Order: sequence, then C-alpha cells, then structure tokens
Amino acid sequence: MSRHALPAIDDNALIDAVIDREGRYVNHPADRGGPTCWGITEAVAREQGYDGPMRDLPRSEAVSIYRRLYWLRPGLDKVALRAPKIAAELFDTGVNMGSATAAAFLQRALNALNRAARDYPDVAVDRAIGPRTLAALDGFLRARGAGGEIVLLRAMEALQGERYVALAERRPSQEAFLYGWLANRIDDASA
Repeated sequence: MSRHALPAIDDNALIDAVIDREGRYVNHPADRGGPTCWGITEAVAREQGYDGPMRDLPRSEAVSIYRRLYWLRPGLDKVALRAPKIAAELFDTGVNMGSATAAAFLQRALNALNRAARDYPDVAVDRAIGPRTLAALDGFLRARGAGGEIVLLRAMEALQGERYVALAERRPSQEAFLYGWLANRIDDASA
C-alpha cells in the first residue's frame, strides 16, 4: 500500500477543533467528569501535573495534554499514515470516551469486516493499537480500497452511537448530553 498518496493530517487542527467544541470552563452537575476546562477533566489535569484552579488551565497546557495522551500515546500518528479519517475519529472518540474505547471500536469493526478472516486475521480486542491492529487496518484498506475507509468509519460511529444511547438508557442523568453527543460526535466524514 502506498502511503505517500494520502493527505497529511494536521493534529493541531484536530486538537483546535476539539478545544473549540469543548469550550472553556464547565462544571455541569450531571457530568461525572466533574470540572473541565478546554475539555480536560480535573482528574486528567492533575495526573498530568497541573495543580492550579481548573478554570485557569492554560489552553497551551490542554493542547499539550491532548497531543500526548490522546494522539501520540495511543499511536494515532501511525494510524494517520494509513487512514487519516480513521485517525481523526479515533482521536475525537478517545477524547470523549477514552482512547481504549476508541481502539476497541476500531478492532471490533475490523474483525466484523474481514469476511471471516479471509482478508486478514482477526485481532484481539485488547483496546490498544499495536502492530496487529495496524496490520489488520492495512489488510482492510488493501482489500477494500479507498472507499473502505468511509465504511470502516461508519462502523466505528455506529458502535459509538450505540454506546451513547445505552449510556443514556442506563443512567437517565446522561440524557442531558445525548443530543449533543449525537449532534457533535457522530458525523459523516464522507460529506
């Protein structure tokens, strides 16, 4: 597979878009994440060494956290070389649901789309993007071509949407967020 023909993905633009969507300081009573600033929860900020008031979290610190924890640590830079739209979706889903959940969506979708392992072997749904997951992604793209990325993206978004609905069903307090999740986190990247 030629990786040179793919458009480069701008992780700065992805991070800026998440920060713009998340907004500044929020402390919604139904949000189990507690106080957030730029979409970074207080727990994550503290784990990353920030000890000031959440409402004062510098935007530059949020950018650094997003890049480290949600782009580089899960290996999305490697995914972006193969499938930029998938990398962008994994980033956004990882920010909202956790990188491990996003990786599991990718792995489950790849397994379901491999035509009973004829195109490439199943991968363990271990919630981490490693060499086997990347090899499966390569196998999928080889078998399905350029249009395959959109189909894989739709499968991942279907899993994400189902999880949002199930969460709202299990915890009625989360219904306050369901409309926004579906409106802002699920979209058709082929548009």
